[in-house]
Amino acid sequence: MKFLIVDDDFDSRRLVQKILHPFGYVDIATDGEEGVEAFRTALKDGEPYNLITLDILMPNIDGQQALREIREIEKEMGVAPENAVKVIMISGLDDSKELHDAFFLGEATSYIVKPIRRQLLLDEIATLGISLDQAVA
Repeated sequence: MKFLIVDDDFDSRRLVQKILHPFGYVDIATDGEEGVEAFRTALKDGEPYNLITLDILMPNIDGQQALREIREIEKEMGVAPENAVKVIMISGLDDSKELHDAFFLGEATSYIVKPIRRQLLLDEIATLGISLDQAVA
């Protein structure tokens, strides 16, 4: 299992990394630009991510723009829609416009409002059909 956490907030990144680490390999990006590049590289290398958590409000490229770019890269590289990476948008805002944009403009898979809680994140991942098994150390 391979995860990408894209968030400019250190504490949020650390928390999500701590939650996901037992289930697989976790990469981190500190803004949308880094996240898009990490996604592109992983796809080119034939090692795509199973799940991306993507903060909405970030410097350089925000989460909404990063998600649109990720979906564009998938189209360019011929990724079938059913094989598109699952993306959970994470935000400190419970904002209906952001929610609308994430789902309808960026094809987000899910949306969670901060503060991030372990069980809520794990339940959301399970709802997306991703089976989390403890990684063997």
